[in-house]
Amino acid sequence: MRKLATLVLGLVLAASLTACQKKEGPAVTADDMSMGNPAAKVTMIEYASVSCPHCARFDMEIFPSFKTRYIDTGQVFYVAREALTGDPAIAAAGFLTARCAGKDKYFQVVDAIYHAQQEMFTGGEPHAVLLNIARSAGMTDSQFESCIKDESALNALNARWERYVKDDKINGTPTFVINGKVYDKGEMTLKELDDAVAEAKAGGAAKTGS
Repeated sequence: MRKLATLVLGLVLAASLTACQKKEGPAVTADDMSMGNPAAKVTMIEYASVSCPHCARFDMEIFPSFKTRYIDTGQVFYVAREALTGDPAIAAAGFLTARCAGKDKYFQVVDAIYHAQQEMFTGGEPHAVLLNIARSAGMTDSQFESCIKDESALNALNARWERYVKDDKINGTPTFVINGKVYDKGEMTLKELDDAVAEAKAGGAAKTGS
């Protein structure tokens, strides 16, 4: 993975962090990728990495039902935040590819990377796998190569991740913040999400600002 490893030179990762519970969640920003109704009573922020196996399992096994139940019905506003855990080079290249595909295809590309994660980690060449995903999203080979080598976009991605580590106290993925309440034990079951959303609706946690 030498081609992609060079993309993350200078990436600063914290060796250890202290978990922190906040009464108010981090405000949603223009850099965030989101889906659903921004006016929903409940906002869920997920910090995840496309090279994190736990994040992939959540995306494939739990998130589709959660999306159908809450996001598609306008009950939850979902915000995705890009974490560089697992293999930072693959994560960075994956997220850059998703953003280059465009906002309307961002989540489609992220989901495709999650589904291809096992292939990349068990003998597949990550660069080739990501290129095929980019092609499926309508990108040319040259657009893909330019995308993953975009220094300014990479620097912005690194800066966001460093901010999540420092300011939001993110020490693992996936981490969920639902109306300001932090759930940082990793993957959540659909039942646990049901309970968390119900608590948020009942006013058990403050709505995350925009």
